[in-house]
Amino acid sequence: MKTIFHLDLDTFFVSVERILDPNLIGKPVIVGGNPEFGRGVVAACSYEAREFGLHSAMPIKQAYKLCPNGIYVSGTMGEYSRFSEEVKKILERYSPIIQQASIDEFYMDFTGTAKIYGSMFALGKKIQDEIKRELLLPCSIGIGSNKTIAKIGSDYGKPFGITYILPGMEKEFLAPLPVEVIPGVGRVMLESLNSKGFFKVKDITELSEEYFALTYGKAGTALWSKANGFGSSNFNINRERLSISKERTYGKDEVNITKIEDTLFNLTGKVCQLLRDKNWEAATVSIKLRYSDFVTITRAKTIKATNDDKIIFETALKLLKNAYTRRVAVRLIGIHLTNFSEFNTQETLFDNENVVRKDMLKAVTSIRDKFGFSSIKFGNSGAQK
Repeated sequence: MKTIFHLDLDTFFVSVERILDPNLIGKPVIVGGNPEFGRGVVAACSYEAREFGLHSAMPIKQAYKLCPNGIYVSGTMGEYSRFSEEVKKILERYSPIIQQASIDEFYMDFTGTAKIYGSMFALGKKIQDEIKRELLLPCSIGIGSNKTIAKIGSDYGKPFGITYILPGMEKEFLAPLPVEVIPGVGRVMLESLNSKGFFKVKDITELSEEYFALTYGKAGTALWSKANGFGSSNFNINRERLSISKERTYGKDEVNITKIEDTLFNLTGKVCQLLRDKNWEAATVSIKLRYSDFVTITRAKTIKATNDDKIIFETALKLLKNAYTRRVAVRLIGIHLTNFSEFNTQETLFDNENVVRKDMLKAVTSIRDKFGFSSIKFGNSGAQK
C-alpha cells in the first residue's frame, strides 16, 4: 500500500507578504488586482478576509465591495518563488520522491519508509514544524494511499493541520463530506450534481459507475472513482518544466507602442533572469498580445538556444511588431520561453565579445540574486527599465 503526503502551504501568498511586512498579521489581506481600477481577481486572501465572503478568483471589484477596509497588495512573485524553493529544500531532507504540483503544493512518496521514520503522522508533524520554524510558513498535510485522498486530507485539516486517512478507510472518510471537496468538481459540475440531488460524497457512491459515465462521460467515471477513495499514486518526478513566462495586464488599456515595447523589455529581463538562475537556455520565444476587446494573438520563433536578454528581446520585439496590426488598445502583453537545454560554457584561449557578454550576464545574475531584480537594470531605447 502506498503512503502519499500532500503538503499545501496555507494562504501561501498572504503568508509570504506577512513575513515581508509583519504589520499585516491579523488583518484582512488580499493579494491580487488593484481595487482602484477594478481590474483583476483575488489571487489569495487571508482567513480574516474570508470572513467577509472573499475567496480566490473572485473579481477584485466584488472583493472591494465586500471588504473595503481590507489591505490590498499586488504581490511579489519573485519572493513567492524563492520561498517555494526553500520549502522544497526542506522536503528533500526527508522524502526520496517529491513532485511539485504548483508553487504552494507538493506530493511526497514515503512508501516503505516506516522502518526509517516510524509514525507517518509524527513525520508529518516534524516536517510541518520545521517549515514553520525555519521559514515562518504554515502548512497543512494530508496523508493517504493515493494523491487524491492525500490532497483532500490536506484541505480538510486547514489551517496548519495534519489529516491521516488510514488505508481502507478512504470511502468512510469521504462519505459525509460535500461533493465539492473532490478535485475536479468546479462550479458548473457542482451545480449539475446538486440539481440531481448529489450533495454529499456518499450520494455519489450509492449509484453505479455506469450512471456517471453515461451522464458526464470520462469526467463522470473519474468523479465516481475519486468518491470511492481511488486515485493515482504515480509521480512525474522526471518531468521538465514546460515553460517560463511573464505577463503584464495594464490597469488602463495601453495605446502607446513605445510603452508596450518597454514593458516587453522589462518582462524579457525577468524571464532571462529565471533562465540563468536555472542554468538553462531557451530556443523558442513566444509573445502574447491581448487587445482591449479580448482578441488574443500569439506568435513564436525558434532560435539558437540562449539566455541573453538582448537576443531574446530582439526576437520578441520582431514578433510583437508582426502581431500588433490593429489600431486597438492593448490590455495584456507577455513573453513565453520554451524548448530548454542546459547552459554550457565552452572554454576558449582568447576573450571575445560573446565570452565577455556571458561573463557580464553571469555577474548581473549574481548581483540580482543577492540584491533583487531591480538592483541592476539594462536600458532600452534610451529608457532605463
